[in-house]
Amino acid sequence: HIKGFEVRLSVDSEVGPLLTFLSCRDLTCVVRQIPHMAHRSFHPIALRKESTDGAGLCGALNDDQGVRHVGSVTVSFFIAPPSFLQRNQGIHSGKSRSAATVPPIGLTTLSMPELGALLLSTQAVAAPGELLNLALHAGTVGPEAAVLVAMIATLLVDLAGEKVSVRWVPPICYAGLGTALVLLALQWNAPLEPSFLGAFLSDHLAIAFRAIVALSTLLSLLISWRYAEQSGTPVGEYAAILLAATLGGMMLCGATDLVSVFVSLETLSVASYLLSGYMKRDARSSEAALKYLLVGSAAAAVFLYGASLLYGLSGSTSLEVIGNALVTSPTPLAALALVFVLATVAFKIAAVPFHQWTPDVYEGSPTPVVAFLSVGSKAAGFALALRLLVGCFGSFDTQWKLLFTVLAILSMTLGNVVALAQTSMKRMLAYSSIGQAGFVMIGLVCGTEDGFAAMVLYMATYLFMNLGAFACIILFSIRTGSDRISDYAGLYQKDPLITLGLSLCLLSLGGIPPMLGFFGKIYLFFAGWADHQYVLVVVGLVTSVISIYYYIGVIKMMVVKEPQEAS
Repeated sequence: HIKGFEVRLSVDSEVGPLLTFLSCRDLTCVVRQIPHMAHRSFHPIALRKESTDGAGLCGALNDDQGVRHVGSVTVSFFIAPPSFLQRNQGIHSGKSRSAATVPPIGLTTLSMPELGALLLSTQAVAAPGELLNLALHAGTVGPEAAVLVAMIATLLVDLAGEKVSVRWVPPICYAGLGTALVLLALQWNAPLEPSFLGAFLSDHLAIAFRAIVALSTLLSLLISWRYAEQSGTPVGEYAAILLAATLGGMMLCGATDLVSVFVSLETLSVASYLLSGYMKRDARSSEAALKYLLVGSAAAAVFLYGASLLYGLSGSTSLEVIGNALVTSPTPLAALALVFVLATVAFKIAAVPFHQWTPDVYEGSPTPVVAFLSVGSKAAGFALALRLLVGCFGSFDTQWKLLFTVLAILSMTLGNVVALAQTSMKRMLAYSSIGQAGFVMIGLVCGTEDGFAAMVLYMATYLFMNLGAFACIILFSIRTGSDRISDYAGLYQKDPLITLGLSLCLLSLGGIPPMLGFFGKIYLFFAGWADHQYVLVVVGLVTSVISIYYYIGVIKMMVVKEPQEAS
């Protein structure tokens, strides 16, 4: 019921430019510690003399008749120099009891550390270094630091020449990503501490998604070296850009501040644009990069517009503060910000109707890059969706779930139906990945713990089955230079191993038991059914059957059809 505080400062003459605020850390502490006093007056000295009886604001702001006074409250503060504080601390701890050395106002100073910070949370000055002693908890970003060190080492090794980089870049990347995965595993049972002043949070959800991003990069690199050698592209630069994209994706999974979200998002996006156009001599690769850049820049601008609206509504960039502000005052502007943010998330996970870039980029980009974009970038996008929609737009729960239900139905339907007509393997997997994003959105729309767990499980299974399929496609394209589905005819007779691997991955993507993809889908459908998302589950089941048709079509082409003479 307090409209505002008026702070009166009395400043000791020794202070000069250095002012030290002495107060408590939390306003609620002050509220609980106020004894019965005359309203409109909190006097700190009185706290030393009167016991706390839990009266709270009643005694402070009501008069004896119970009439509420909603005026401003005057709080007296005393600002003292360090030498004065040390004298008082010595008296308080019993080192000296000479009252002559203490001015009368020392009573105020002695009571202050027990009061709490109304405006600033600061410390008494004991040494200059303590002023910079901020609780960053930088250990939570240890995995990202390992990836960053590997990226810098890769760039330095690349300066020594192509022969040196071909030899040393792979082990450096493996060491950095392996260290990151080990550090993530060690963080699982560590105490939860927000780092970088609340801009990054390493909770279980963030750890799981960061591990998926790091593992997708590791597997993408494993299938990249032969491809890079065959196409004659520099290895060092490619690995460094891919690690930069990984760094952005991992930071995005744990970002809890609009600024850190945007910086992470752009680190991932800019590196992805560079990777898409990495085959400079290939016109399709340049076209893919240009399309990706134009659409991605528009999505980034839309996100910034939404973020500026959220900052204007809450006065903070922290997602937690924004969420609390939107709960207390949901406005039409907040709904507009939700639409802008949701458009960015939908672009990142390639949901219909924000999917137009996906087929062209997948077809034109180098195949190992497509493997990373289909899993690592998508996992980071879903982590961003959880952070923003669940953590920030809780007051618009019904609205965003309705919008995501529509996006999921459109993605599952269009992705799987259009994939039927594709003749290019990479293009077919592009539309397949749009459909897979629709399946994962079932878990997001549930909004339950089971739904989120099913999301993480399905992304982990999708990581292996999709990257396995792309590994087989890379091996086939290295030998034939083609990615057309018709060229896979009779592959079983030429290379049974590639045929077996690709068949297993495609059956898993289709959700055929006892493959891993079946269990991922069944958990998603269980979570959706338990949350009464019957329409989503039925659409998911029907579109899964459609997807099996075109996956089986490729397997039939490899096993049953006779090889063409031309290939």
